Amino acid sequence: MITPEQIRGARAMLGLTQSDLAKLAGLSTTGLNNIEKGTADPKASTLRAIQTALTEAGVIFIDQNGNGPGVRLRDRQE
Repeated sequence: MITPEQIRGARAMLGLTQSDLAKLAGLSTTGLNNIEKGTADPKASTLRAIQTALTEAGVIFIDQNGNGPGVRLRDRQE
């Protein structure tokens, strides 16, 4: 599952506000804010909705060669 750090990083790379991402993922802005701060324990389906929205917007979630999870922008050819 994706982490709050990945969500914040992906959102920043895409230039999305919390409100923008919340709308794309079908969440409240407050709910997304709590997830990003790590103060919420979201359902797996909620994290999938966030990941799907971010992936469709142009990011790829990665494992950084054993250094933990990361995120990067998708190449235009991908």
